[in-house]
Amino acid sequence: MKARGTVLSRRMAHAATVSDWGSLHVGERVEIIKQAHVIAAGEVEEISRSGNVLWLVCSGAAESQLFMKSDGVQVRRM
Repeated sequence: MKARGTVLSRRMAHAATVSDWGSLHVGERVEIIKQAHVIAAGEVEEISRSGNVLWLVCSGAAESQLFMKSDGVQVRRM
């Protein structure tokens, strides 16, 4: 039997923050987190080739929002 805490459940692994934004896919639902607060949620519209810039279509918004890793935000899959 494995020790408690050594294996993440599927839900916890799925909810973990994404360190490589380049691994995200267009249409994937994510949350944007800054200082432990969800500041936006929606679908990935586009990711830069470098994986440092993300465009997000937020629920109810007419325009996409731009987020940059250098701004200190984190991405978490929903």
